[in-house]
Amino acid sequence: MTEPTSTFTSSYERRLKVVEDVLTGRTELGDKAARDLAVHVLRALDHIPERVR
Repeated sequence: MTEPTSTFTSSYERRLKVVEDVLTGRTELGDKAARDLAVHVLRALDHIPERVR
């Protein structure tokens, strides 16, 4: 009997995917450009202090 394999997805990767999906859905950016921009967006958001967010 084989056990099902599960794939771990970090919270960062889930957040990145959400931003990437918004960018590709709302702009004419390609997948790579949307992913690159999503990385920059999350990096900027992560530098905002928690109490300000």
